[in-house]
Amino acid sequence: MAEAPAYEERPRRRGRRVLTGFVVLLLVLAGLLVVADRLAAGAAERAIADQVKQEVAKQDAQSAPPKVDVGGFPFLTQVLAGRYQHISIVLTDVKGEVRGDAVDVPRLDVDARNVKASLDTLRTRQGDVTAETVDGRGTVTYDSLAKLLDRPGLKLGEQNGRLAVTAPVDILGAKLTVHGTADVTVANGKVALRFNDLTAEGLPNLPLARTLLANYAKGISIDVPLPKLPFQLNVRKVEPKPEGLVITADAKNVPINSVG
Repeated sequence: MAEAPAYEERPRRRGRRVLTGFVVLLLVLAGLLVVADRLAAGAAERAIADQVKQEVAKQDAQSAPPKVDVGGFPFLTQVLAGRYQHISIVLTDVKGEVRGDAVDVPRLDVDARNVKASLDTLRTRQGDVTAETVDGRGTVTYDSLAKLLDRPGLKLGEQNGRLAVTAPVDILGAKLTVHGTADVTVANGKVALRFNDLTAEGLPNLPLARTLLANYAKGISIDVPLPKLPFQLNVRKVEPKPEGLVITADAKNVPINSVG
């Protein structure tokens, strides 16, 4: 009778081993599903990147190869539904054209939400990929903007959150350096620059000299068209930052591609 506990212990050990094996099997299967999910997401990202590249080219723009990240987990359920929660697109070294001059946008970040794309579209890379909302944020370099103003020696930058200008001028035979800031607004796809407060150290204290300086300010106070942005993005706001003129844009119910 004293050996009975040892006899009862064997089934318990076997049960624990079976349960442990079952848990391990579940973990392995879960890991395989995660790997398969990520592999499928990577394939979709490459397919969408190819179509984004075509869309950028149709805007007569250039960029480095797009980087696409499909958000949301699990991915496979999104594939079956044909709707994706969030797709992030990063375009770098973007170059557009305005008035024959290249405008540099070092980086354009695009966030597309509620994107519709059928499984067949991703498989064949033909068809429409549309987003309910698209938000974009990019930076136009000051050098590119200065070229559009077409004033020799003019330099733009940021000063206390405002667009600042420095430029050499010749007023009544005196070679001076102009300093000042501008008000920056955006409307109808153009950036309006209004230089209202220019100064020049050593400016002759003459009405004509002041008039010439005011005329220079008017000459660089223009509406600068922006290059066409991909995905039908409309610029809503511009902000002078140390790295350049930051533009914020958005669009609704737009194609991420235009093929098929």
